[in-house]
Amino acid sequence: MDDHEIVNAIRLISTANIGPITYSLLLSRFKTASGAVRGAPELAQRQGRTLKIADRSVADRIIANTHKANASLVVRGSESYPKRLAQFDDAPVLLFAKGHLSLLQKDLVAMVGARNASTNAIRLTAQWAKEIGEADYGIVSGLARGIDRAAHIGSLATGTIGIIGCGIDVIYPQENSDLFDEMAKSGLILSEMVPATKPSPRNFPSRNRIIAALAKGTIVTEAAIRSGSLITAKEANERGSEVMAIPGAPTDPRSFGTNQLIKDGAHLVTSPKDVIDIMQSTLHEPPFHAPPFQNQHLDDIDEVMITNLANDIMKILTFEATDIDELIRQCHVSAKAVQIALLELELAGHVERLAGNRICKLLNID
Repeated sequence: MDDHEIVNAIRLISTANIGPITYSLLLSRFKTASGAVRGAPELAQRQGRTLKIADRSVADRIIANTHKANASLVVRGSESYPKRLAQFDDAPVLLFAKGHLSLLQKDLVAMVGARNASTNAIRLTAQWAKEIGEADYGIVSGLARGIDRAAHIGSLATGTIGIIGCGIDVIYPQENSDLFDEMAKSGLILSEMVPATKPSPRNFPSRNRIIAALAKGTIVTEAAIRSGSLITAKEANERGSEVMAIPGAPTDPRSFGTNQLIKDGAHLVTSPKDVIDIMQSTLHEPPFHAPPFQNQHLDDIDEVMITNLANDIMKILTFEATDIDELIRQCHVSAKAVQIALLELELAGHVERLAGNRICKLLNID
């Protein structure tokens, strides 16, 4: 990837109405980020709106702030971008990194759980992370309190990766500042947020999807029924990862979520050996591949048909979320055609793509 293409990738993903999935669709249509920068405004115009691509100065500022933070920038499509993550259409376009990118070449196991974890769970997590790491697996977690912190501490010597939901130059929580510094030297810290981004609850589901997508196996130690760890486990299952759970006392609310995962089919694990055996059993299976938009050709289209389809879609959609698969069924056309029409509508700001493969109409105020 040359510098010109990197700058245009940054400009695209910094543009209003363009997220990772829209970026994937644009590359399917225009082949390169540079082509998409030129072509995307025309698609929005077809739906009656003007799309202003982010200026070159925006990309220059992000690159400068990355250097200022003593971090590196990894762009989707570059050689150093993690291959397992790249297969997903919602993979971050930009990753800001501190530490050793070579750790991404390892087979990775995610360890997640409660922030208010019990003392025993914290001790167990650190020990398991150490033993799993010694079996040559990298450990991935979210650099939060509790289970995350214990997982990183246990795997510092063997290879640990922290995915954070704020800028690469922002330490959160502050109590992890020493651990953050150690991981920047001997491990790896990744973020898709531009430098100086403050932590926010809305950032953590995005952080969790990266953890789930990177790891071939995900262990949940303690988790309440409604917790971010269960969201990570759900994401991991949908992305072809092996989901494992450590059972807990049926009277402890911190174990309600893990015990439910086991009821729902997650692997019950009671030792690091169980985890390693499960991971080794997947070695000879074909790698999981999501069906990426990048592999589709979205340039051979009938523009009149797409315009008519876009009008039909706007009649079907409401301001409440609609599953895109259900939308495709209602339109009675190919999934490819619907995605092309949605791309134009999204660029024009008429619809918004939501998590979980859903879409909704936006209220346009001119």
